[in-house]
Parts: sequence; C-alpha cells; structure tokens
Amino acid sequence: MKVCIPSMGDKGLDEQVGEHFGRVPIYTIYDSETKDVKIVPNDSSHTGGSGYPAENIAKLGVDIMLCGGLGKRAITMFEEAGIMVYMGATGTVKDAIGAWEKEALTPATDETACAQHAFRGQGIGDGEGHDHGQDGCGN
Repeated sequence: MKVCIPSMGDKGLDEQVGEHFGRVPIYTIYDSETKDVKIVPNDSSHTGGSGYPAENIAKLGVDIMLCGGLGKRAITMFEEAGIMVYMGATGTVKDAIGAWEKEALTPATDETACAQHAFRGQGIGDGEGHDHGQDGCGN
C-alpha cells in the first residue's frame, strides 16, 4: 500500500508531520510493501498550483493518508478519491507510520472530524485561529 504523510520538508522518514495537509510543502509517500520512500512537492491550488490535495494525492496511487486532523469536507474528498484517512499522526513521518502500523491512529469519519478546520472559498481552509490540540482535534 502507498501511504501519504503531509510533511514539513524533504527529510523522508525523519521529517516532521505537517499540521495542515493542504498547505504542507511536501508529501512523503511510503510504500508499505517495498519500504520505498518518495518525496513529492505539494503542487495543489493551496500552494499556488492546481487541483485539490485529495485529487493530486489520488493521482499518485495513494491508498492511505496519515495526518493530524482534518475537517468533514476534506474527509469526504478523500473518501471520494478512494483514500482512507487516519488522524492523530504526530512527530516524524517514521513515528506516524509506526502508529498506523500499530493501529494507534483514528480512522477519519464525520464523527472524528475536526470541526475547527474551516473551509474558505472553493478550497479547504487552513484553520486560522484554530488552537490545535483542543476540542479533540488531535492536531
């Protein structure tokens, strides 16, 4: 399976998990079968490129995304793209993968969505004014 982790830079497994999946500079793609790691720049409309993050990630053949937290609309977009999302990822990419492998992350559903992650315009907002870690966000 291909696993995507929003990342703050290009250090692969040693990079920090990014707080906002749509605005991170890098997506680290981990192949759970081959253990290969691929670094992919985020070229979505949130960073001046085109397309929504879920659409762009789906084009990479990703099966699973690990993140800190996200809102209902984002969950729906990933579901429509056929990508399972798990929330609660923190630390490094390696930490997030380890937590997922131990089934320690929470599957993303409408019930587990972070209500604070706002949506603006046509895209997914960046949660401005949102203090992560409160209200069960996990991010």
